[in-house]
Amino acid sequence: MRLGTRRSELAMAQSGLVAERVRQVTGRPVELVGVTTRGDASREQLTQIGGTGVFVSALREALAAGDIDFAVHSLKDLPTAQPPELTLAALPVRGDPRDALIARDGLDFERLVRSARDTGARPPRVGTGSPRRTAQLKAWARSLGAEVETVPVRGNIETRIGYVRSGDFDAIVLAAAGLTRIGRIDEATELIAPDVMLPAPGQGALAVECAVTQAHLTAQLAELDDPFTRAAVTAERTLLAALEAGCSAPVGALADLLVDGQAATELRLRGAVGTTDGTTLVQLSTTGPVPASAAEAVSQSERLGRELADEMLAKGAAGLMGERAL
Repeated sequence: MRLGTRRSELAMAQSGLVAERVRQVTGRPVELVGVTTRGDASREQLTQIGGTGVFVSALREALAAGDIDFAVHSLKDLPTAQPPELTLAALPVRGDPRDALIARDGLDFERLVRSARDTGARPPRVGTGSPRRTAQLKAWARSLGAEVETVPVRGNIETRIGYVRSGDFDAIVLAAAGLTRIGRIDEATELIAPDVMLPAPGQGALAVECAVTQAHLTAQLAELDDPFTRAAVTAERTLLAALEAGCSAPVGALADLLVDGQAATELRLRGAVGTTDGTTLVQLSTTGPVPASAAEAVSQSERLGRELADEMLAKGAAGLMGERAL
């Protein structure tokens, strides 16, 4: 079988993990087929080339053409509207959804910005191409009575880490799951708590997509699906869709289980929308019952996402987003 994937080191690594699971489930060999997407080919910032779907369209075109049998995406890159001819056959167990800081001198974020503030040095330069990270990092620095300068950055993980080593940046922010999948999580100087910085909707999760006409393959791939991951990311992506925000808008979201003792008592959804200068940040949360079955999970998660979106819109979230989905 032919598994379509972006060509980056991270995409190949995470697709290789899925390929091994598919081999175990089906008993069939799986070949990785590298596809160059628009987001990979362009050196422009994602917000300038459209943001939403730039890492996805070429893989979906390959599926439609029959050049590949299924594709693996980083779920956070997928537009929230699903094409009717394709299905998300599996959402495997999610990796760590948090953001990770890699800073000079082994510093965490608070020490990085406070040391600059206390010595009168220029604000630390932090590399990130994400409006979501920019908004929350600047708001976080302001809450500490400090400032941070965010600098747009593109390139693979090695390139970005290299900017810190060379002294061009004081730090960069990357997804913890990606660093883990290529064996470099030990280089993180801080795993940023969701209490201070919410990840992108779906961050840390992978999506396995194929044509709806491939019923037998869809059933086989469904063996990789994790019900809780699907419930959680459905809530997060429903929030994003209800806000009419694209995947490059400054929106953070995370759904998780609240646990009392050994038992999960509620499903919590947190959301954040902010201006990229960090001056305004709307952060709200809501909770709902833990789904009693997989059949209930999606409908309950969608309802949770819509409810939180309505609350955030009532608080003025629409006026804070630079990118609105069409």
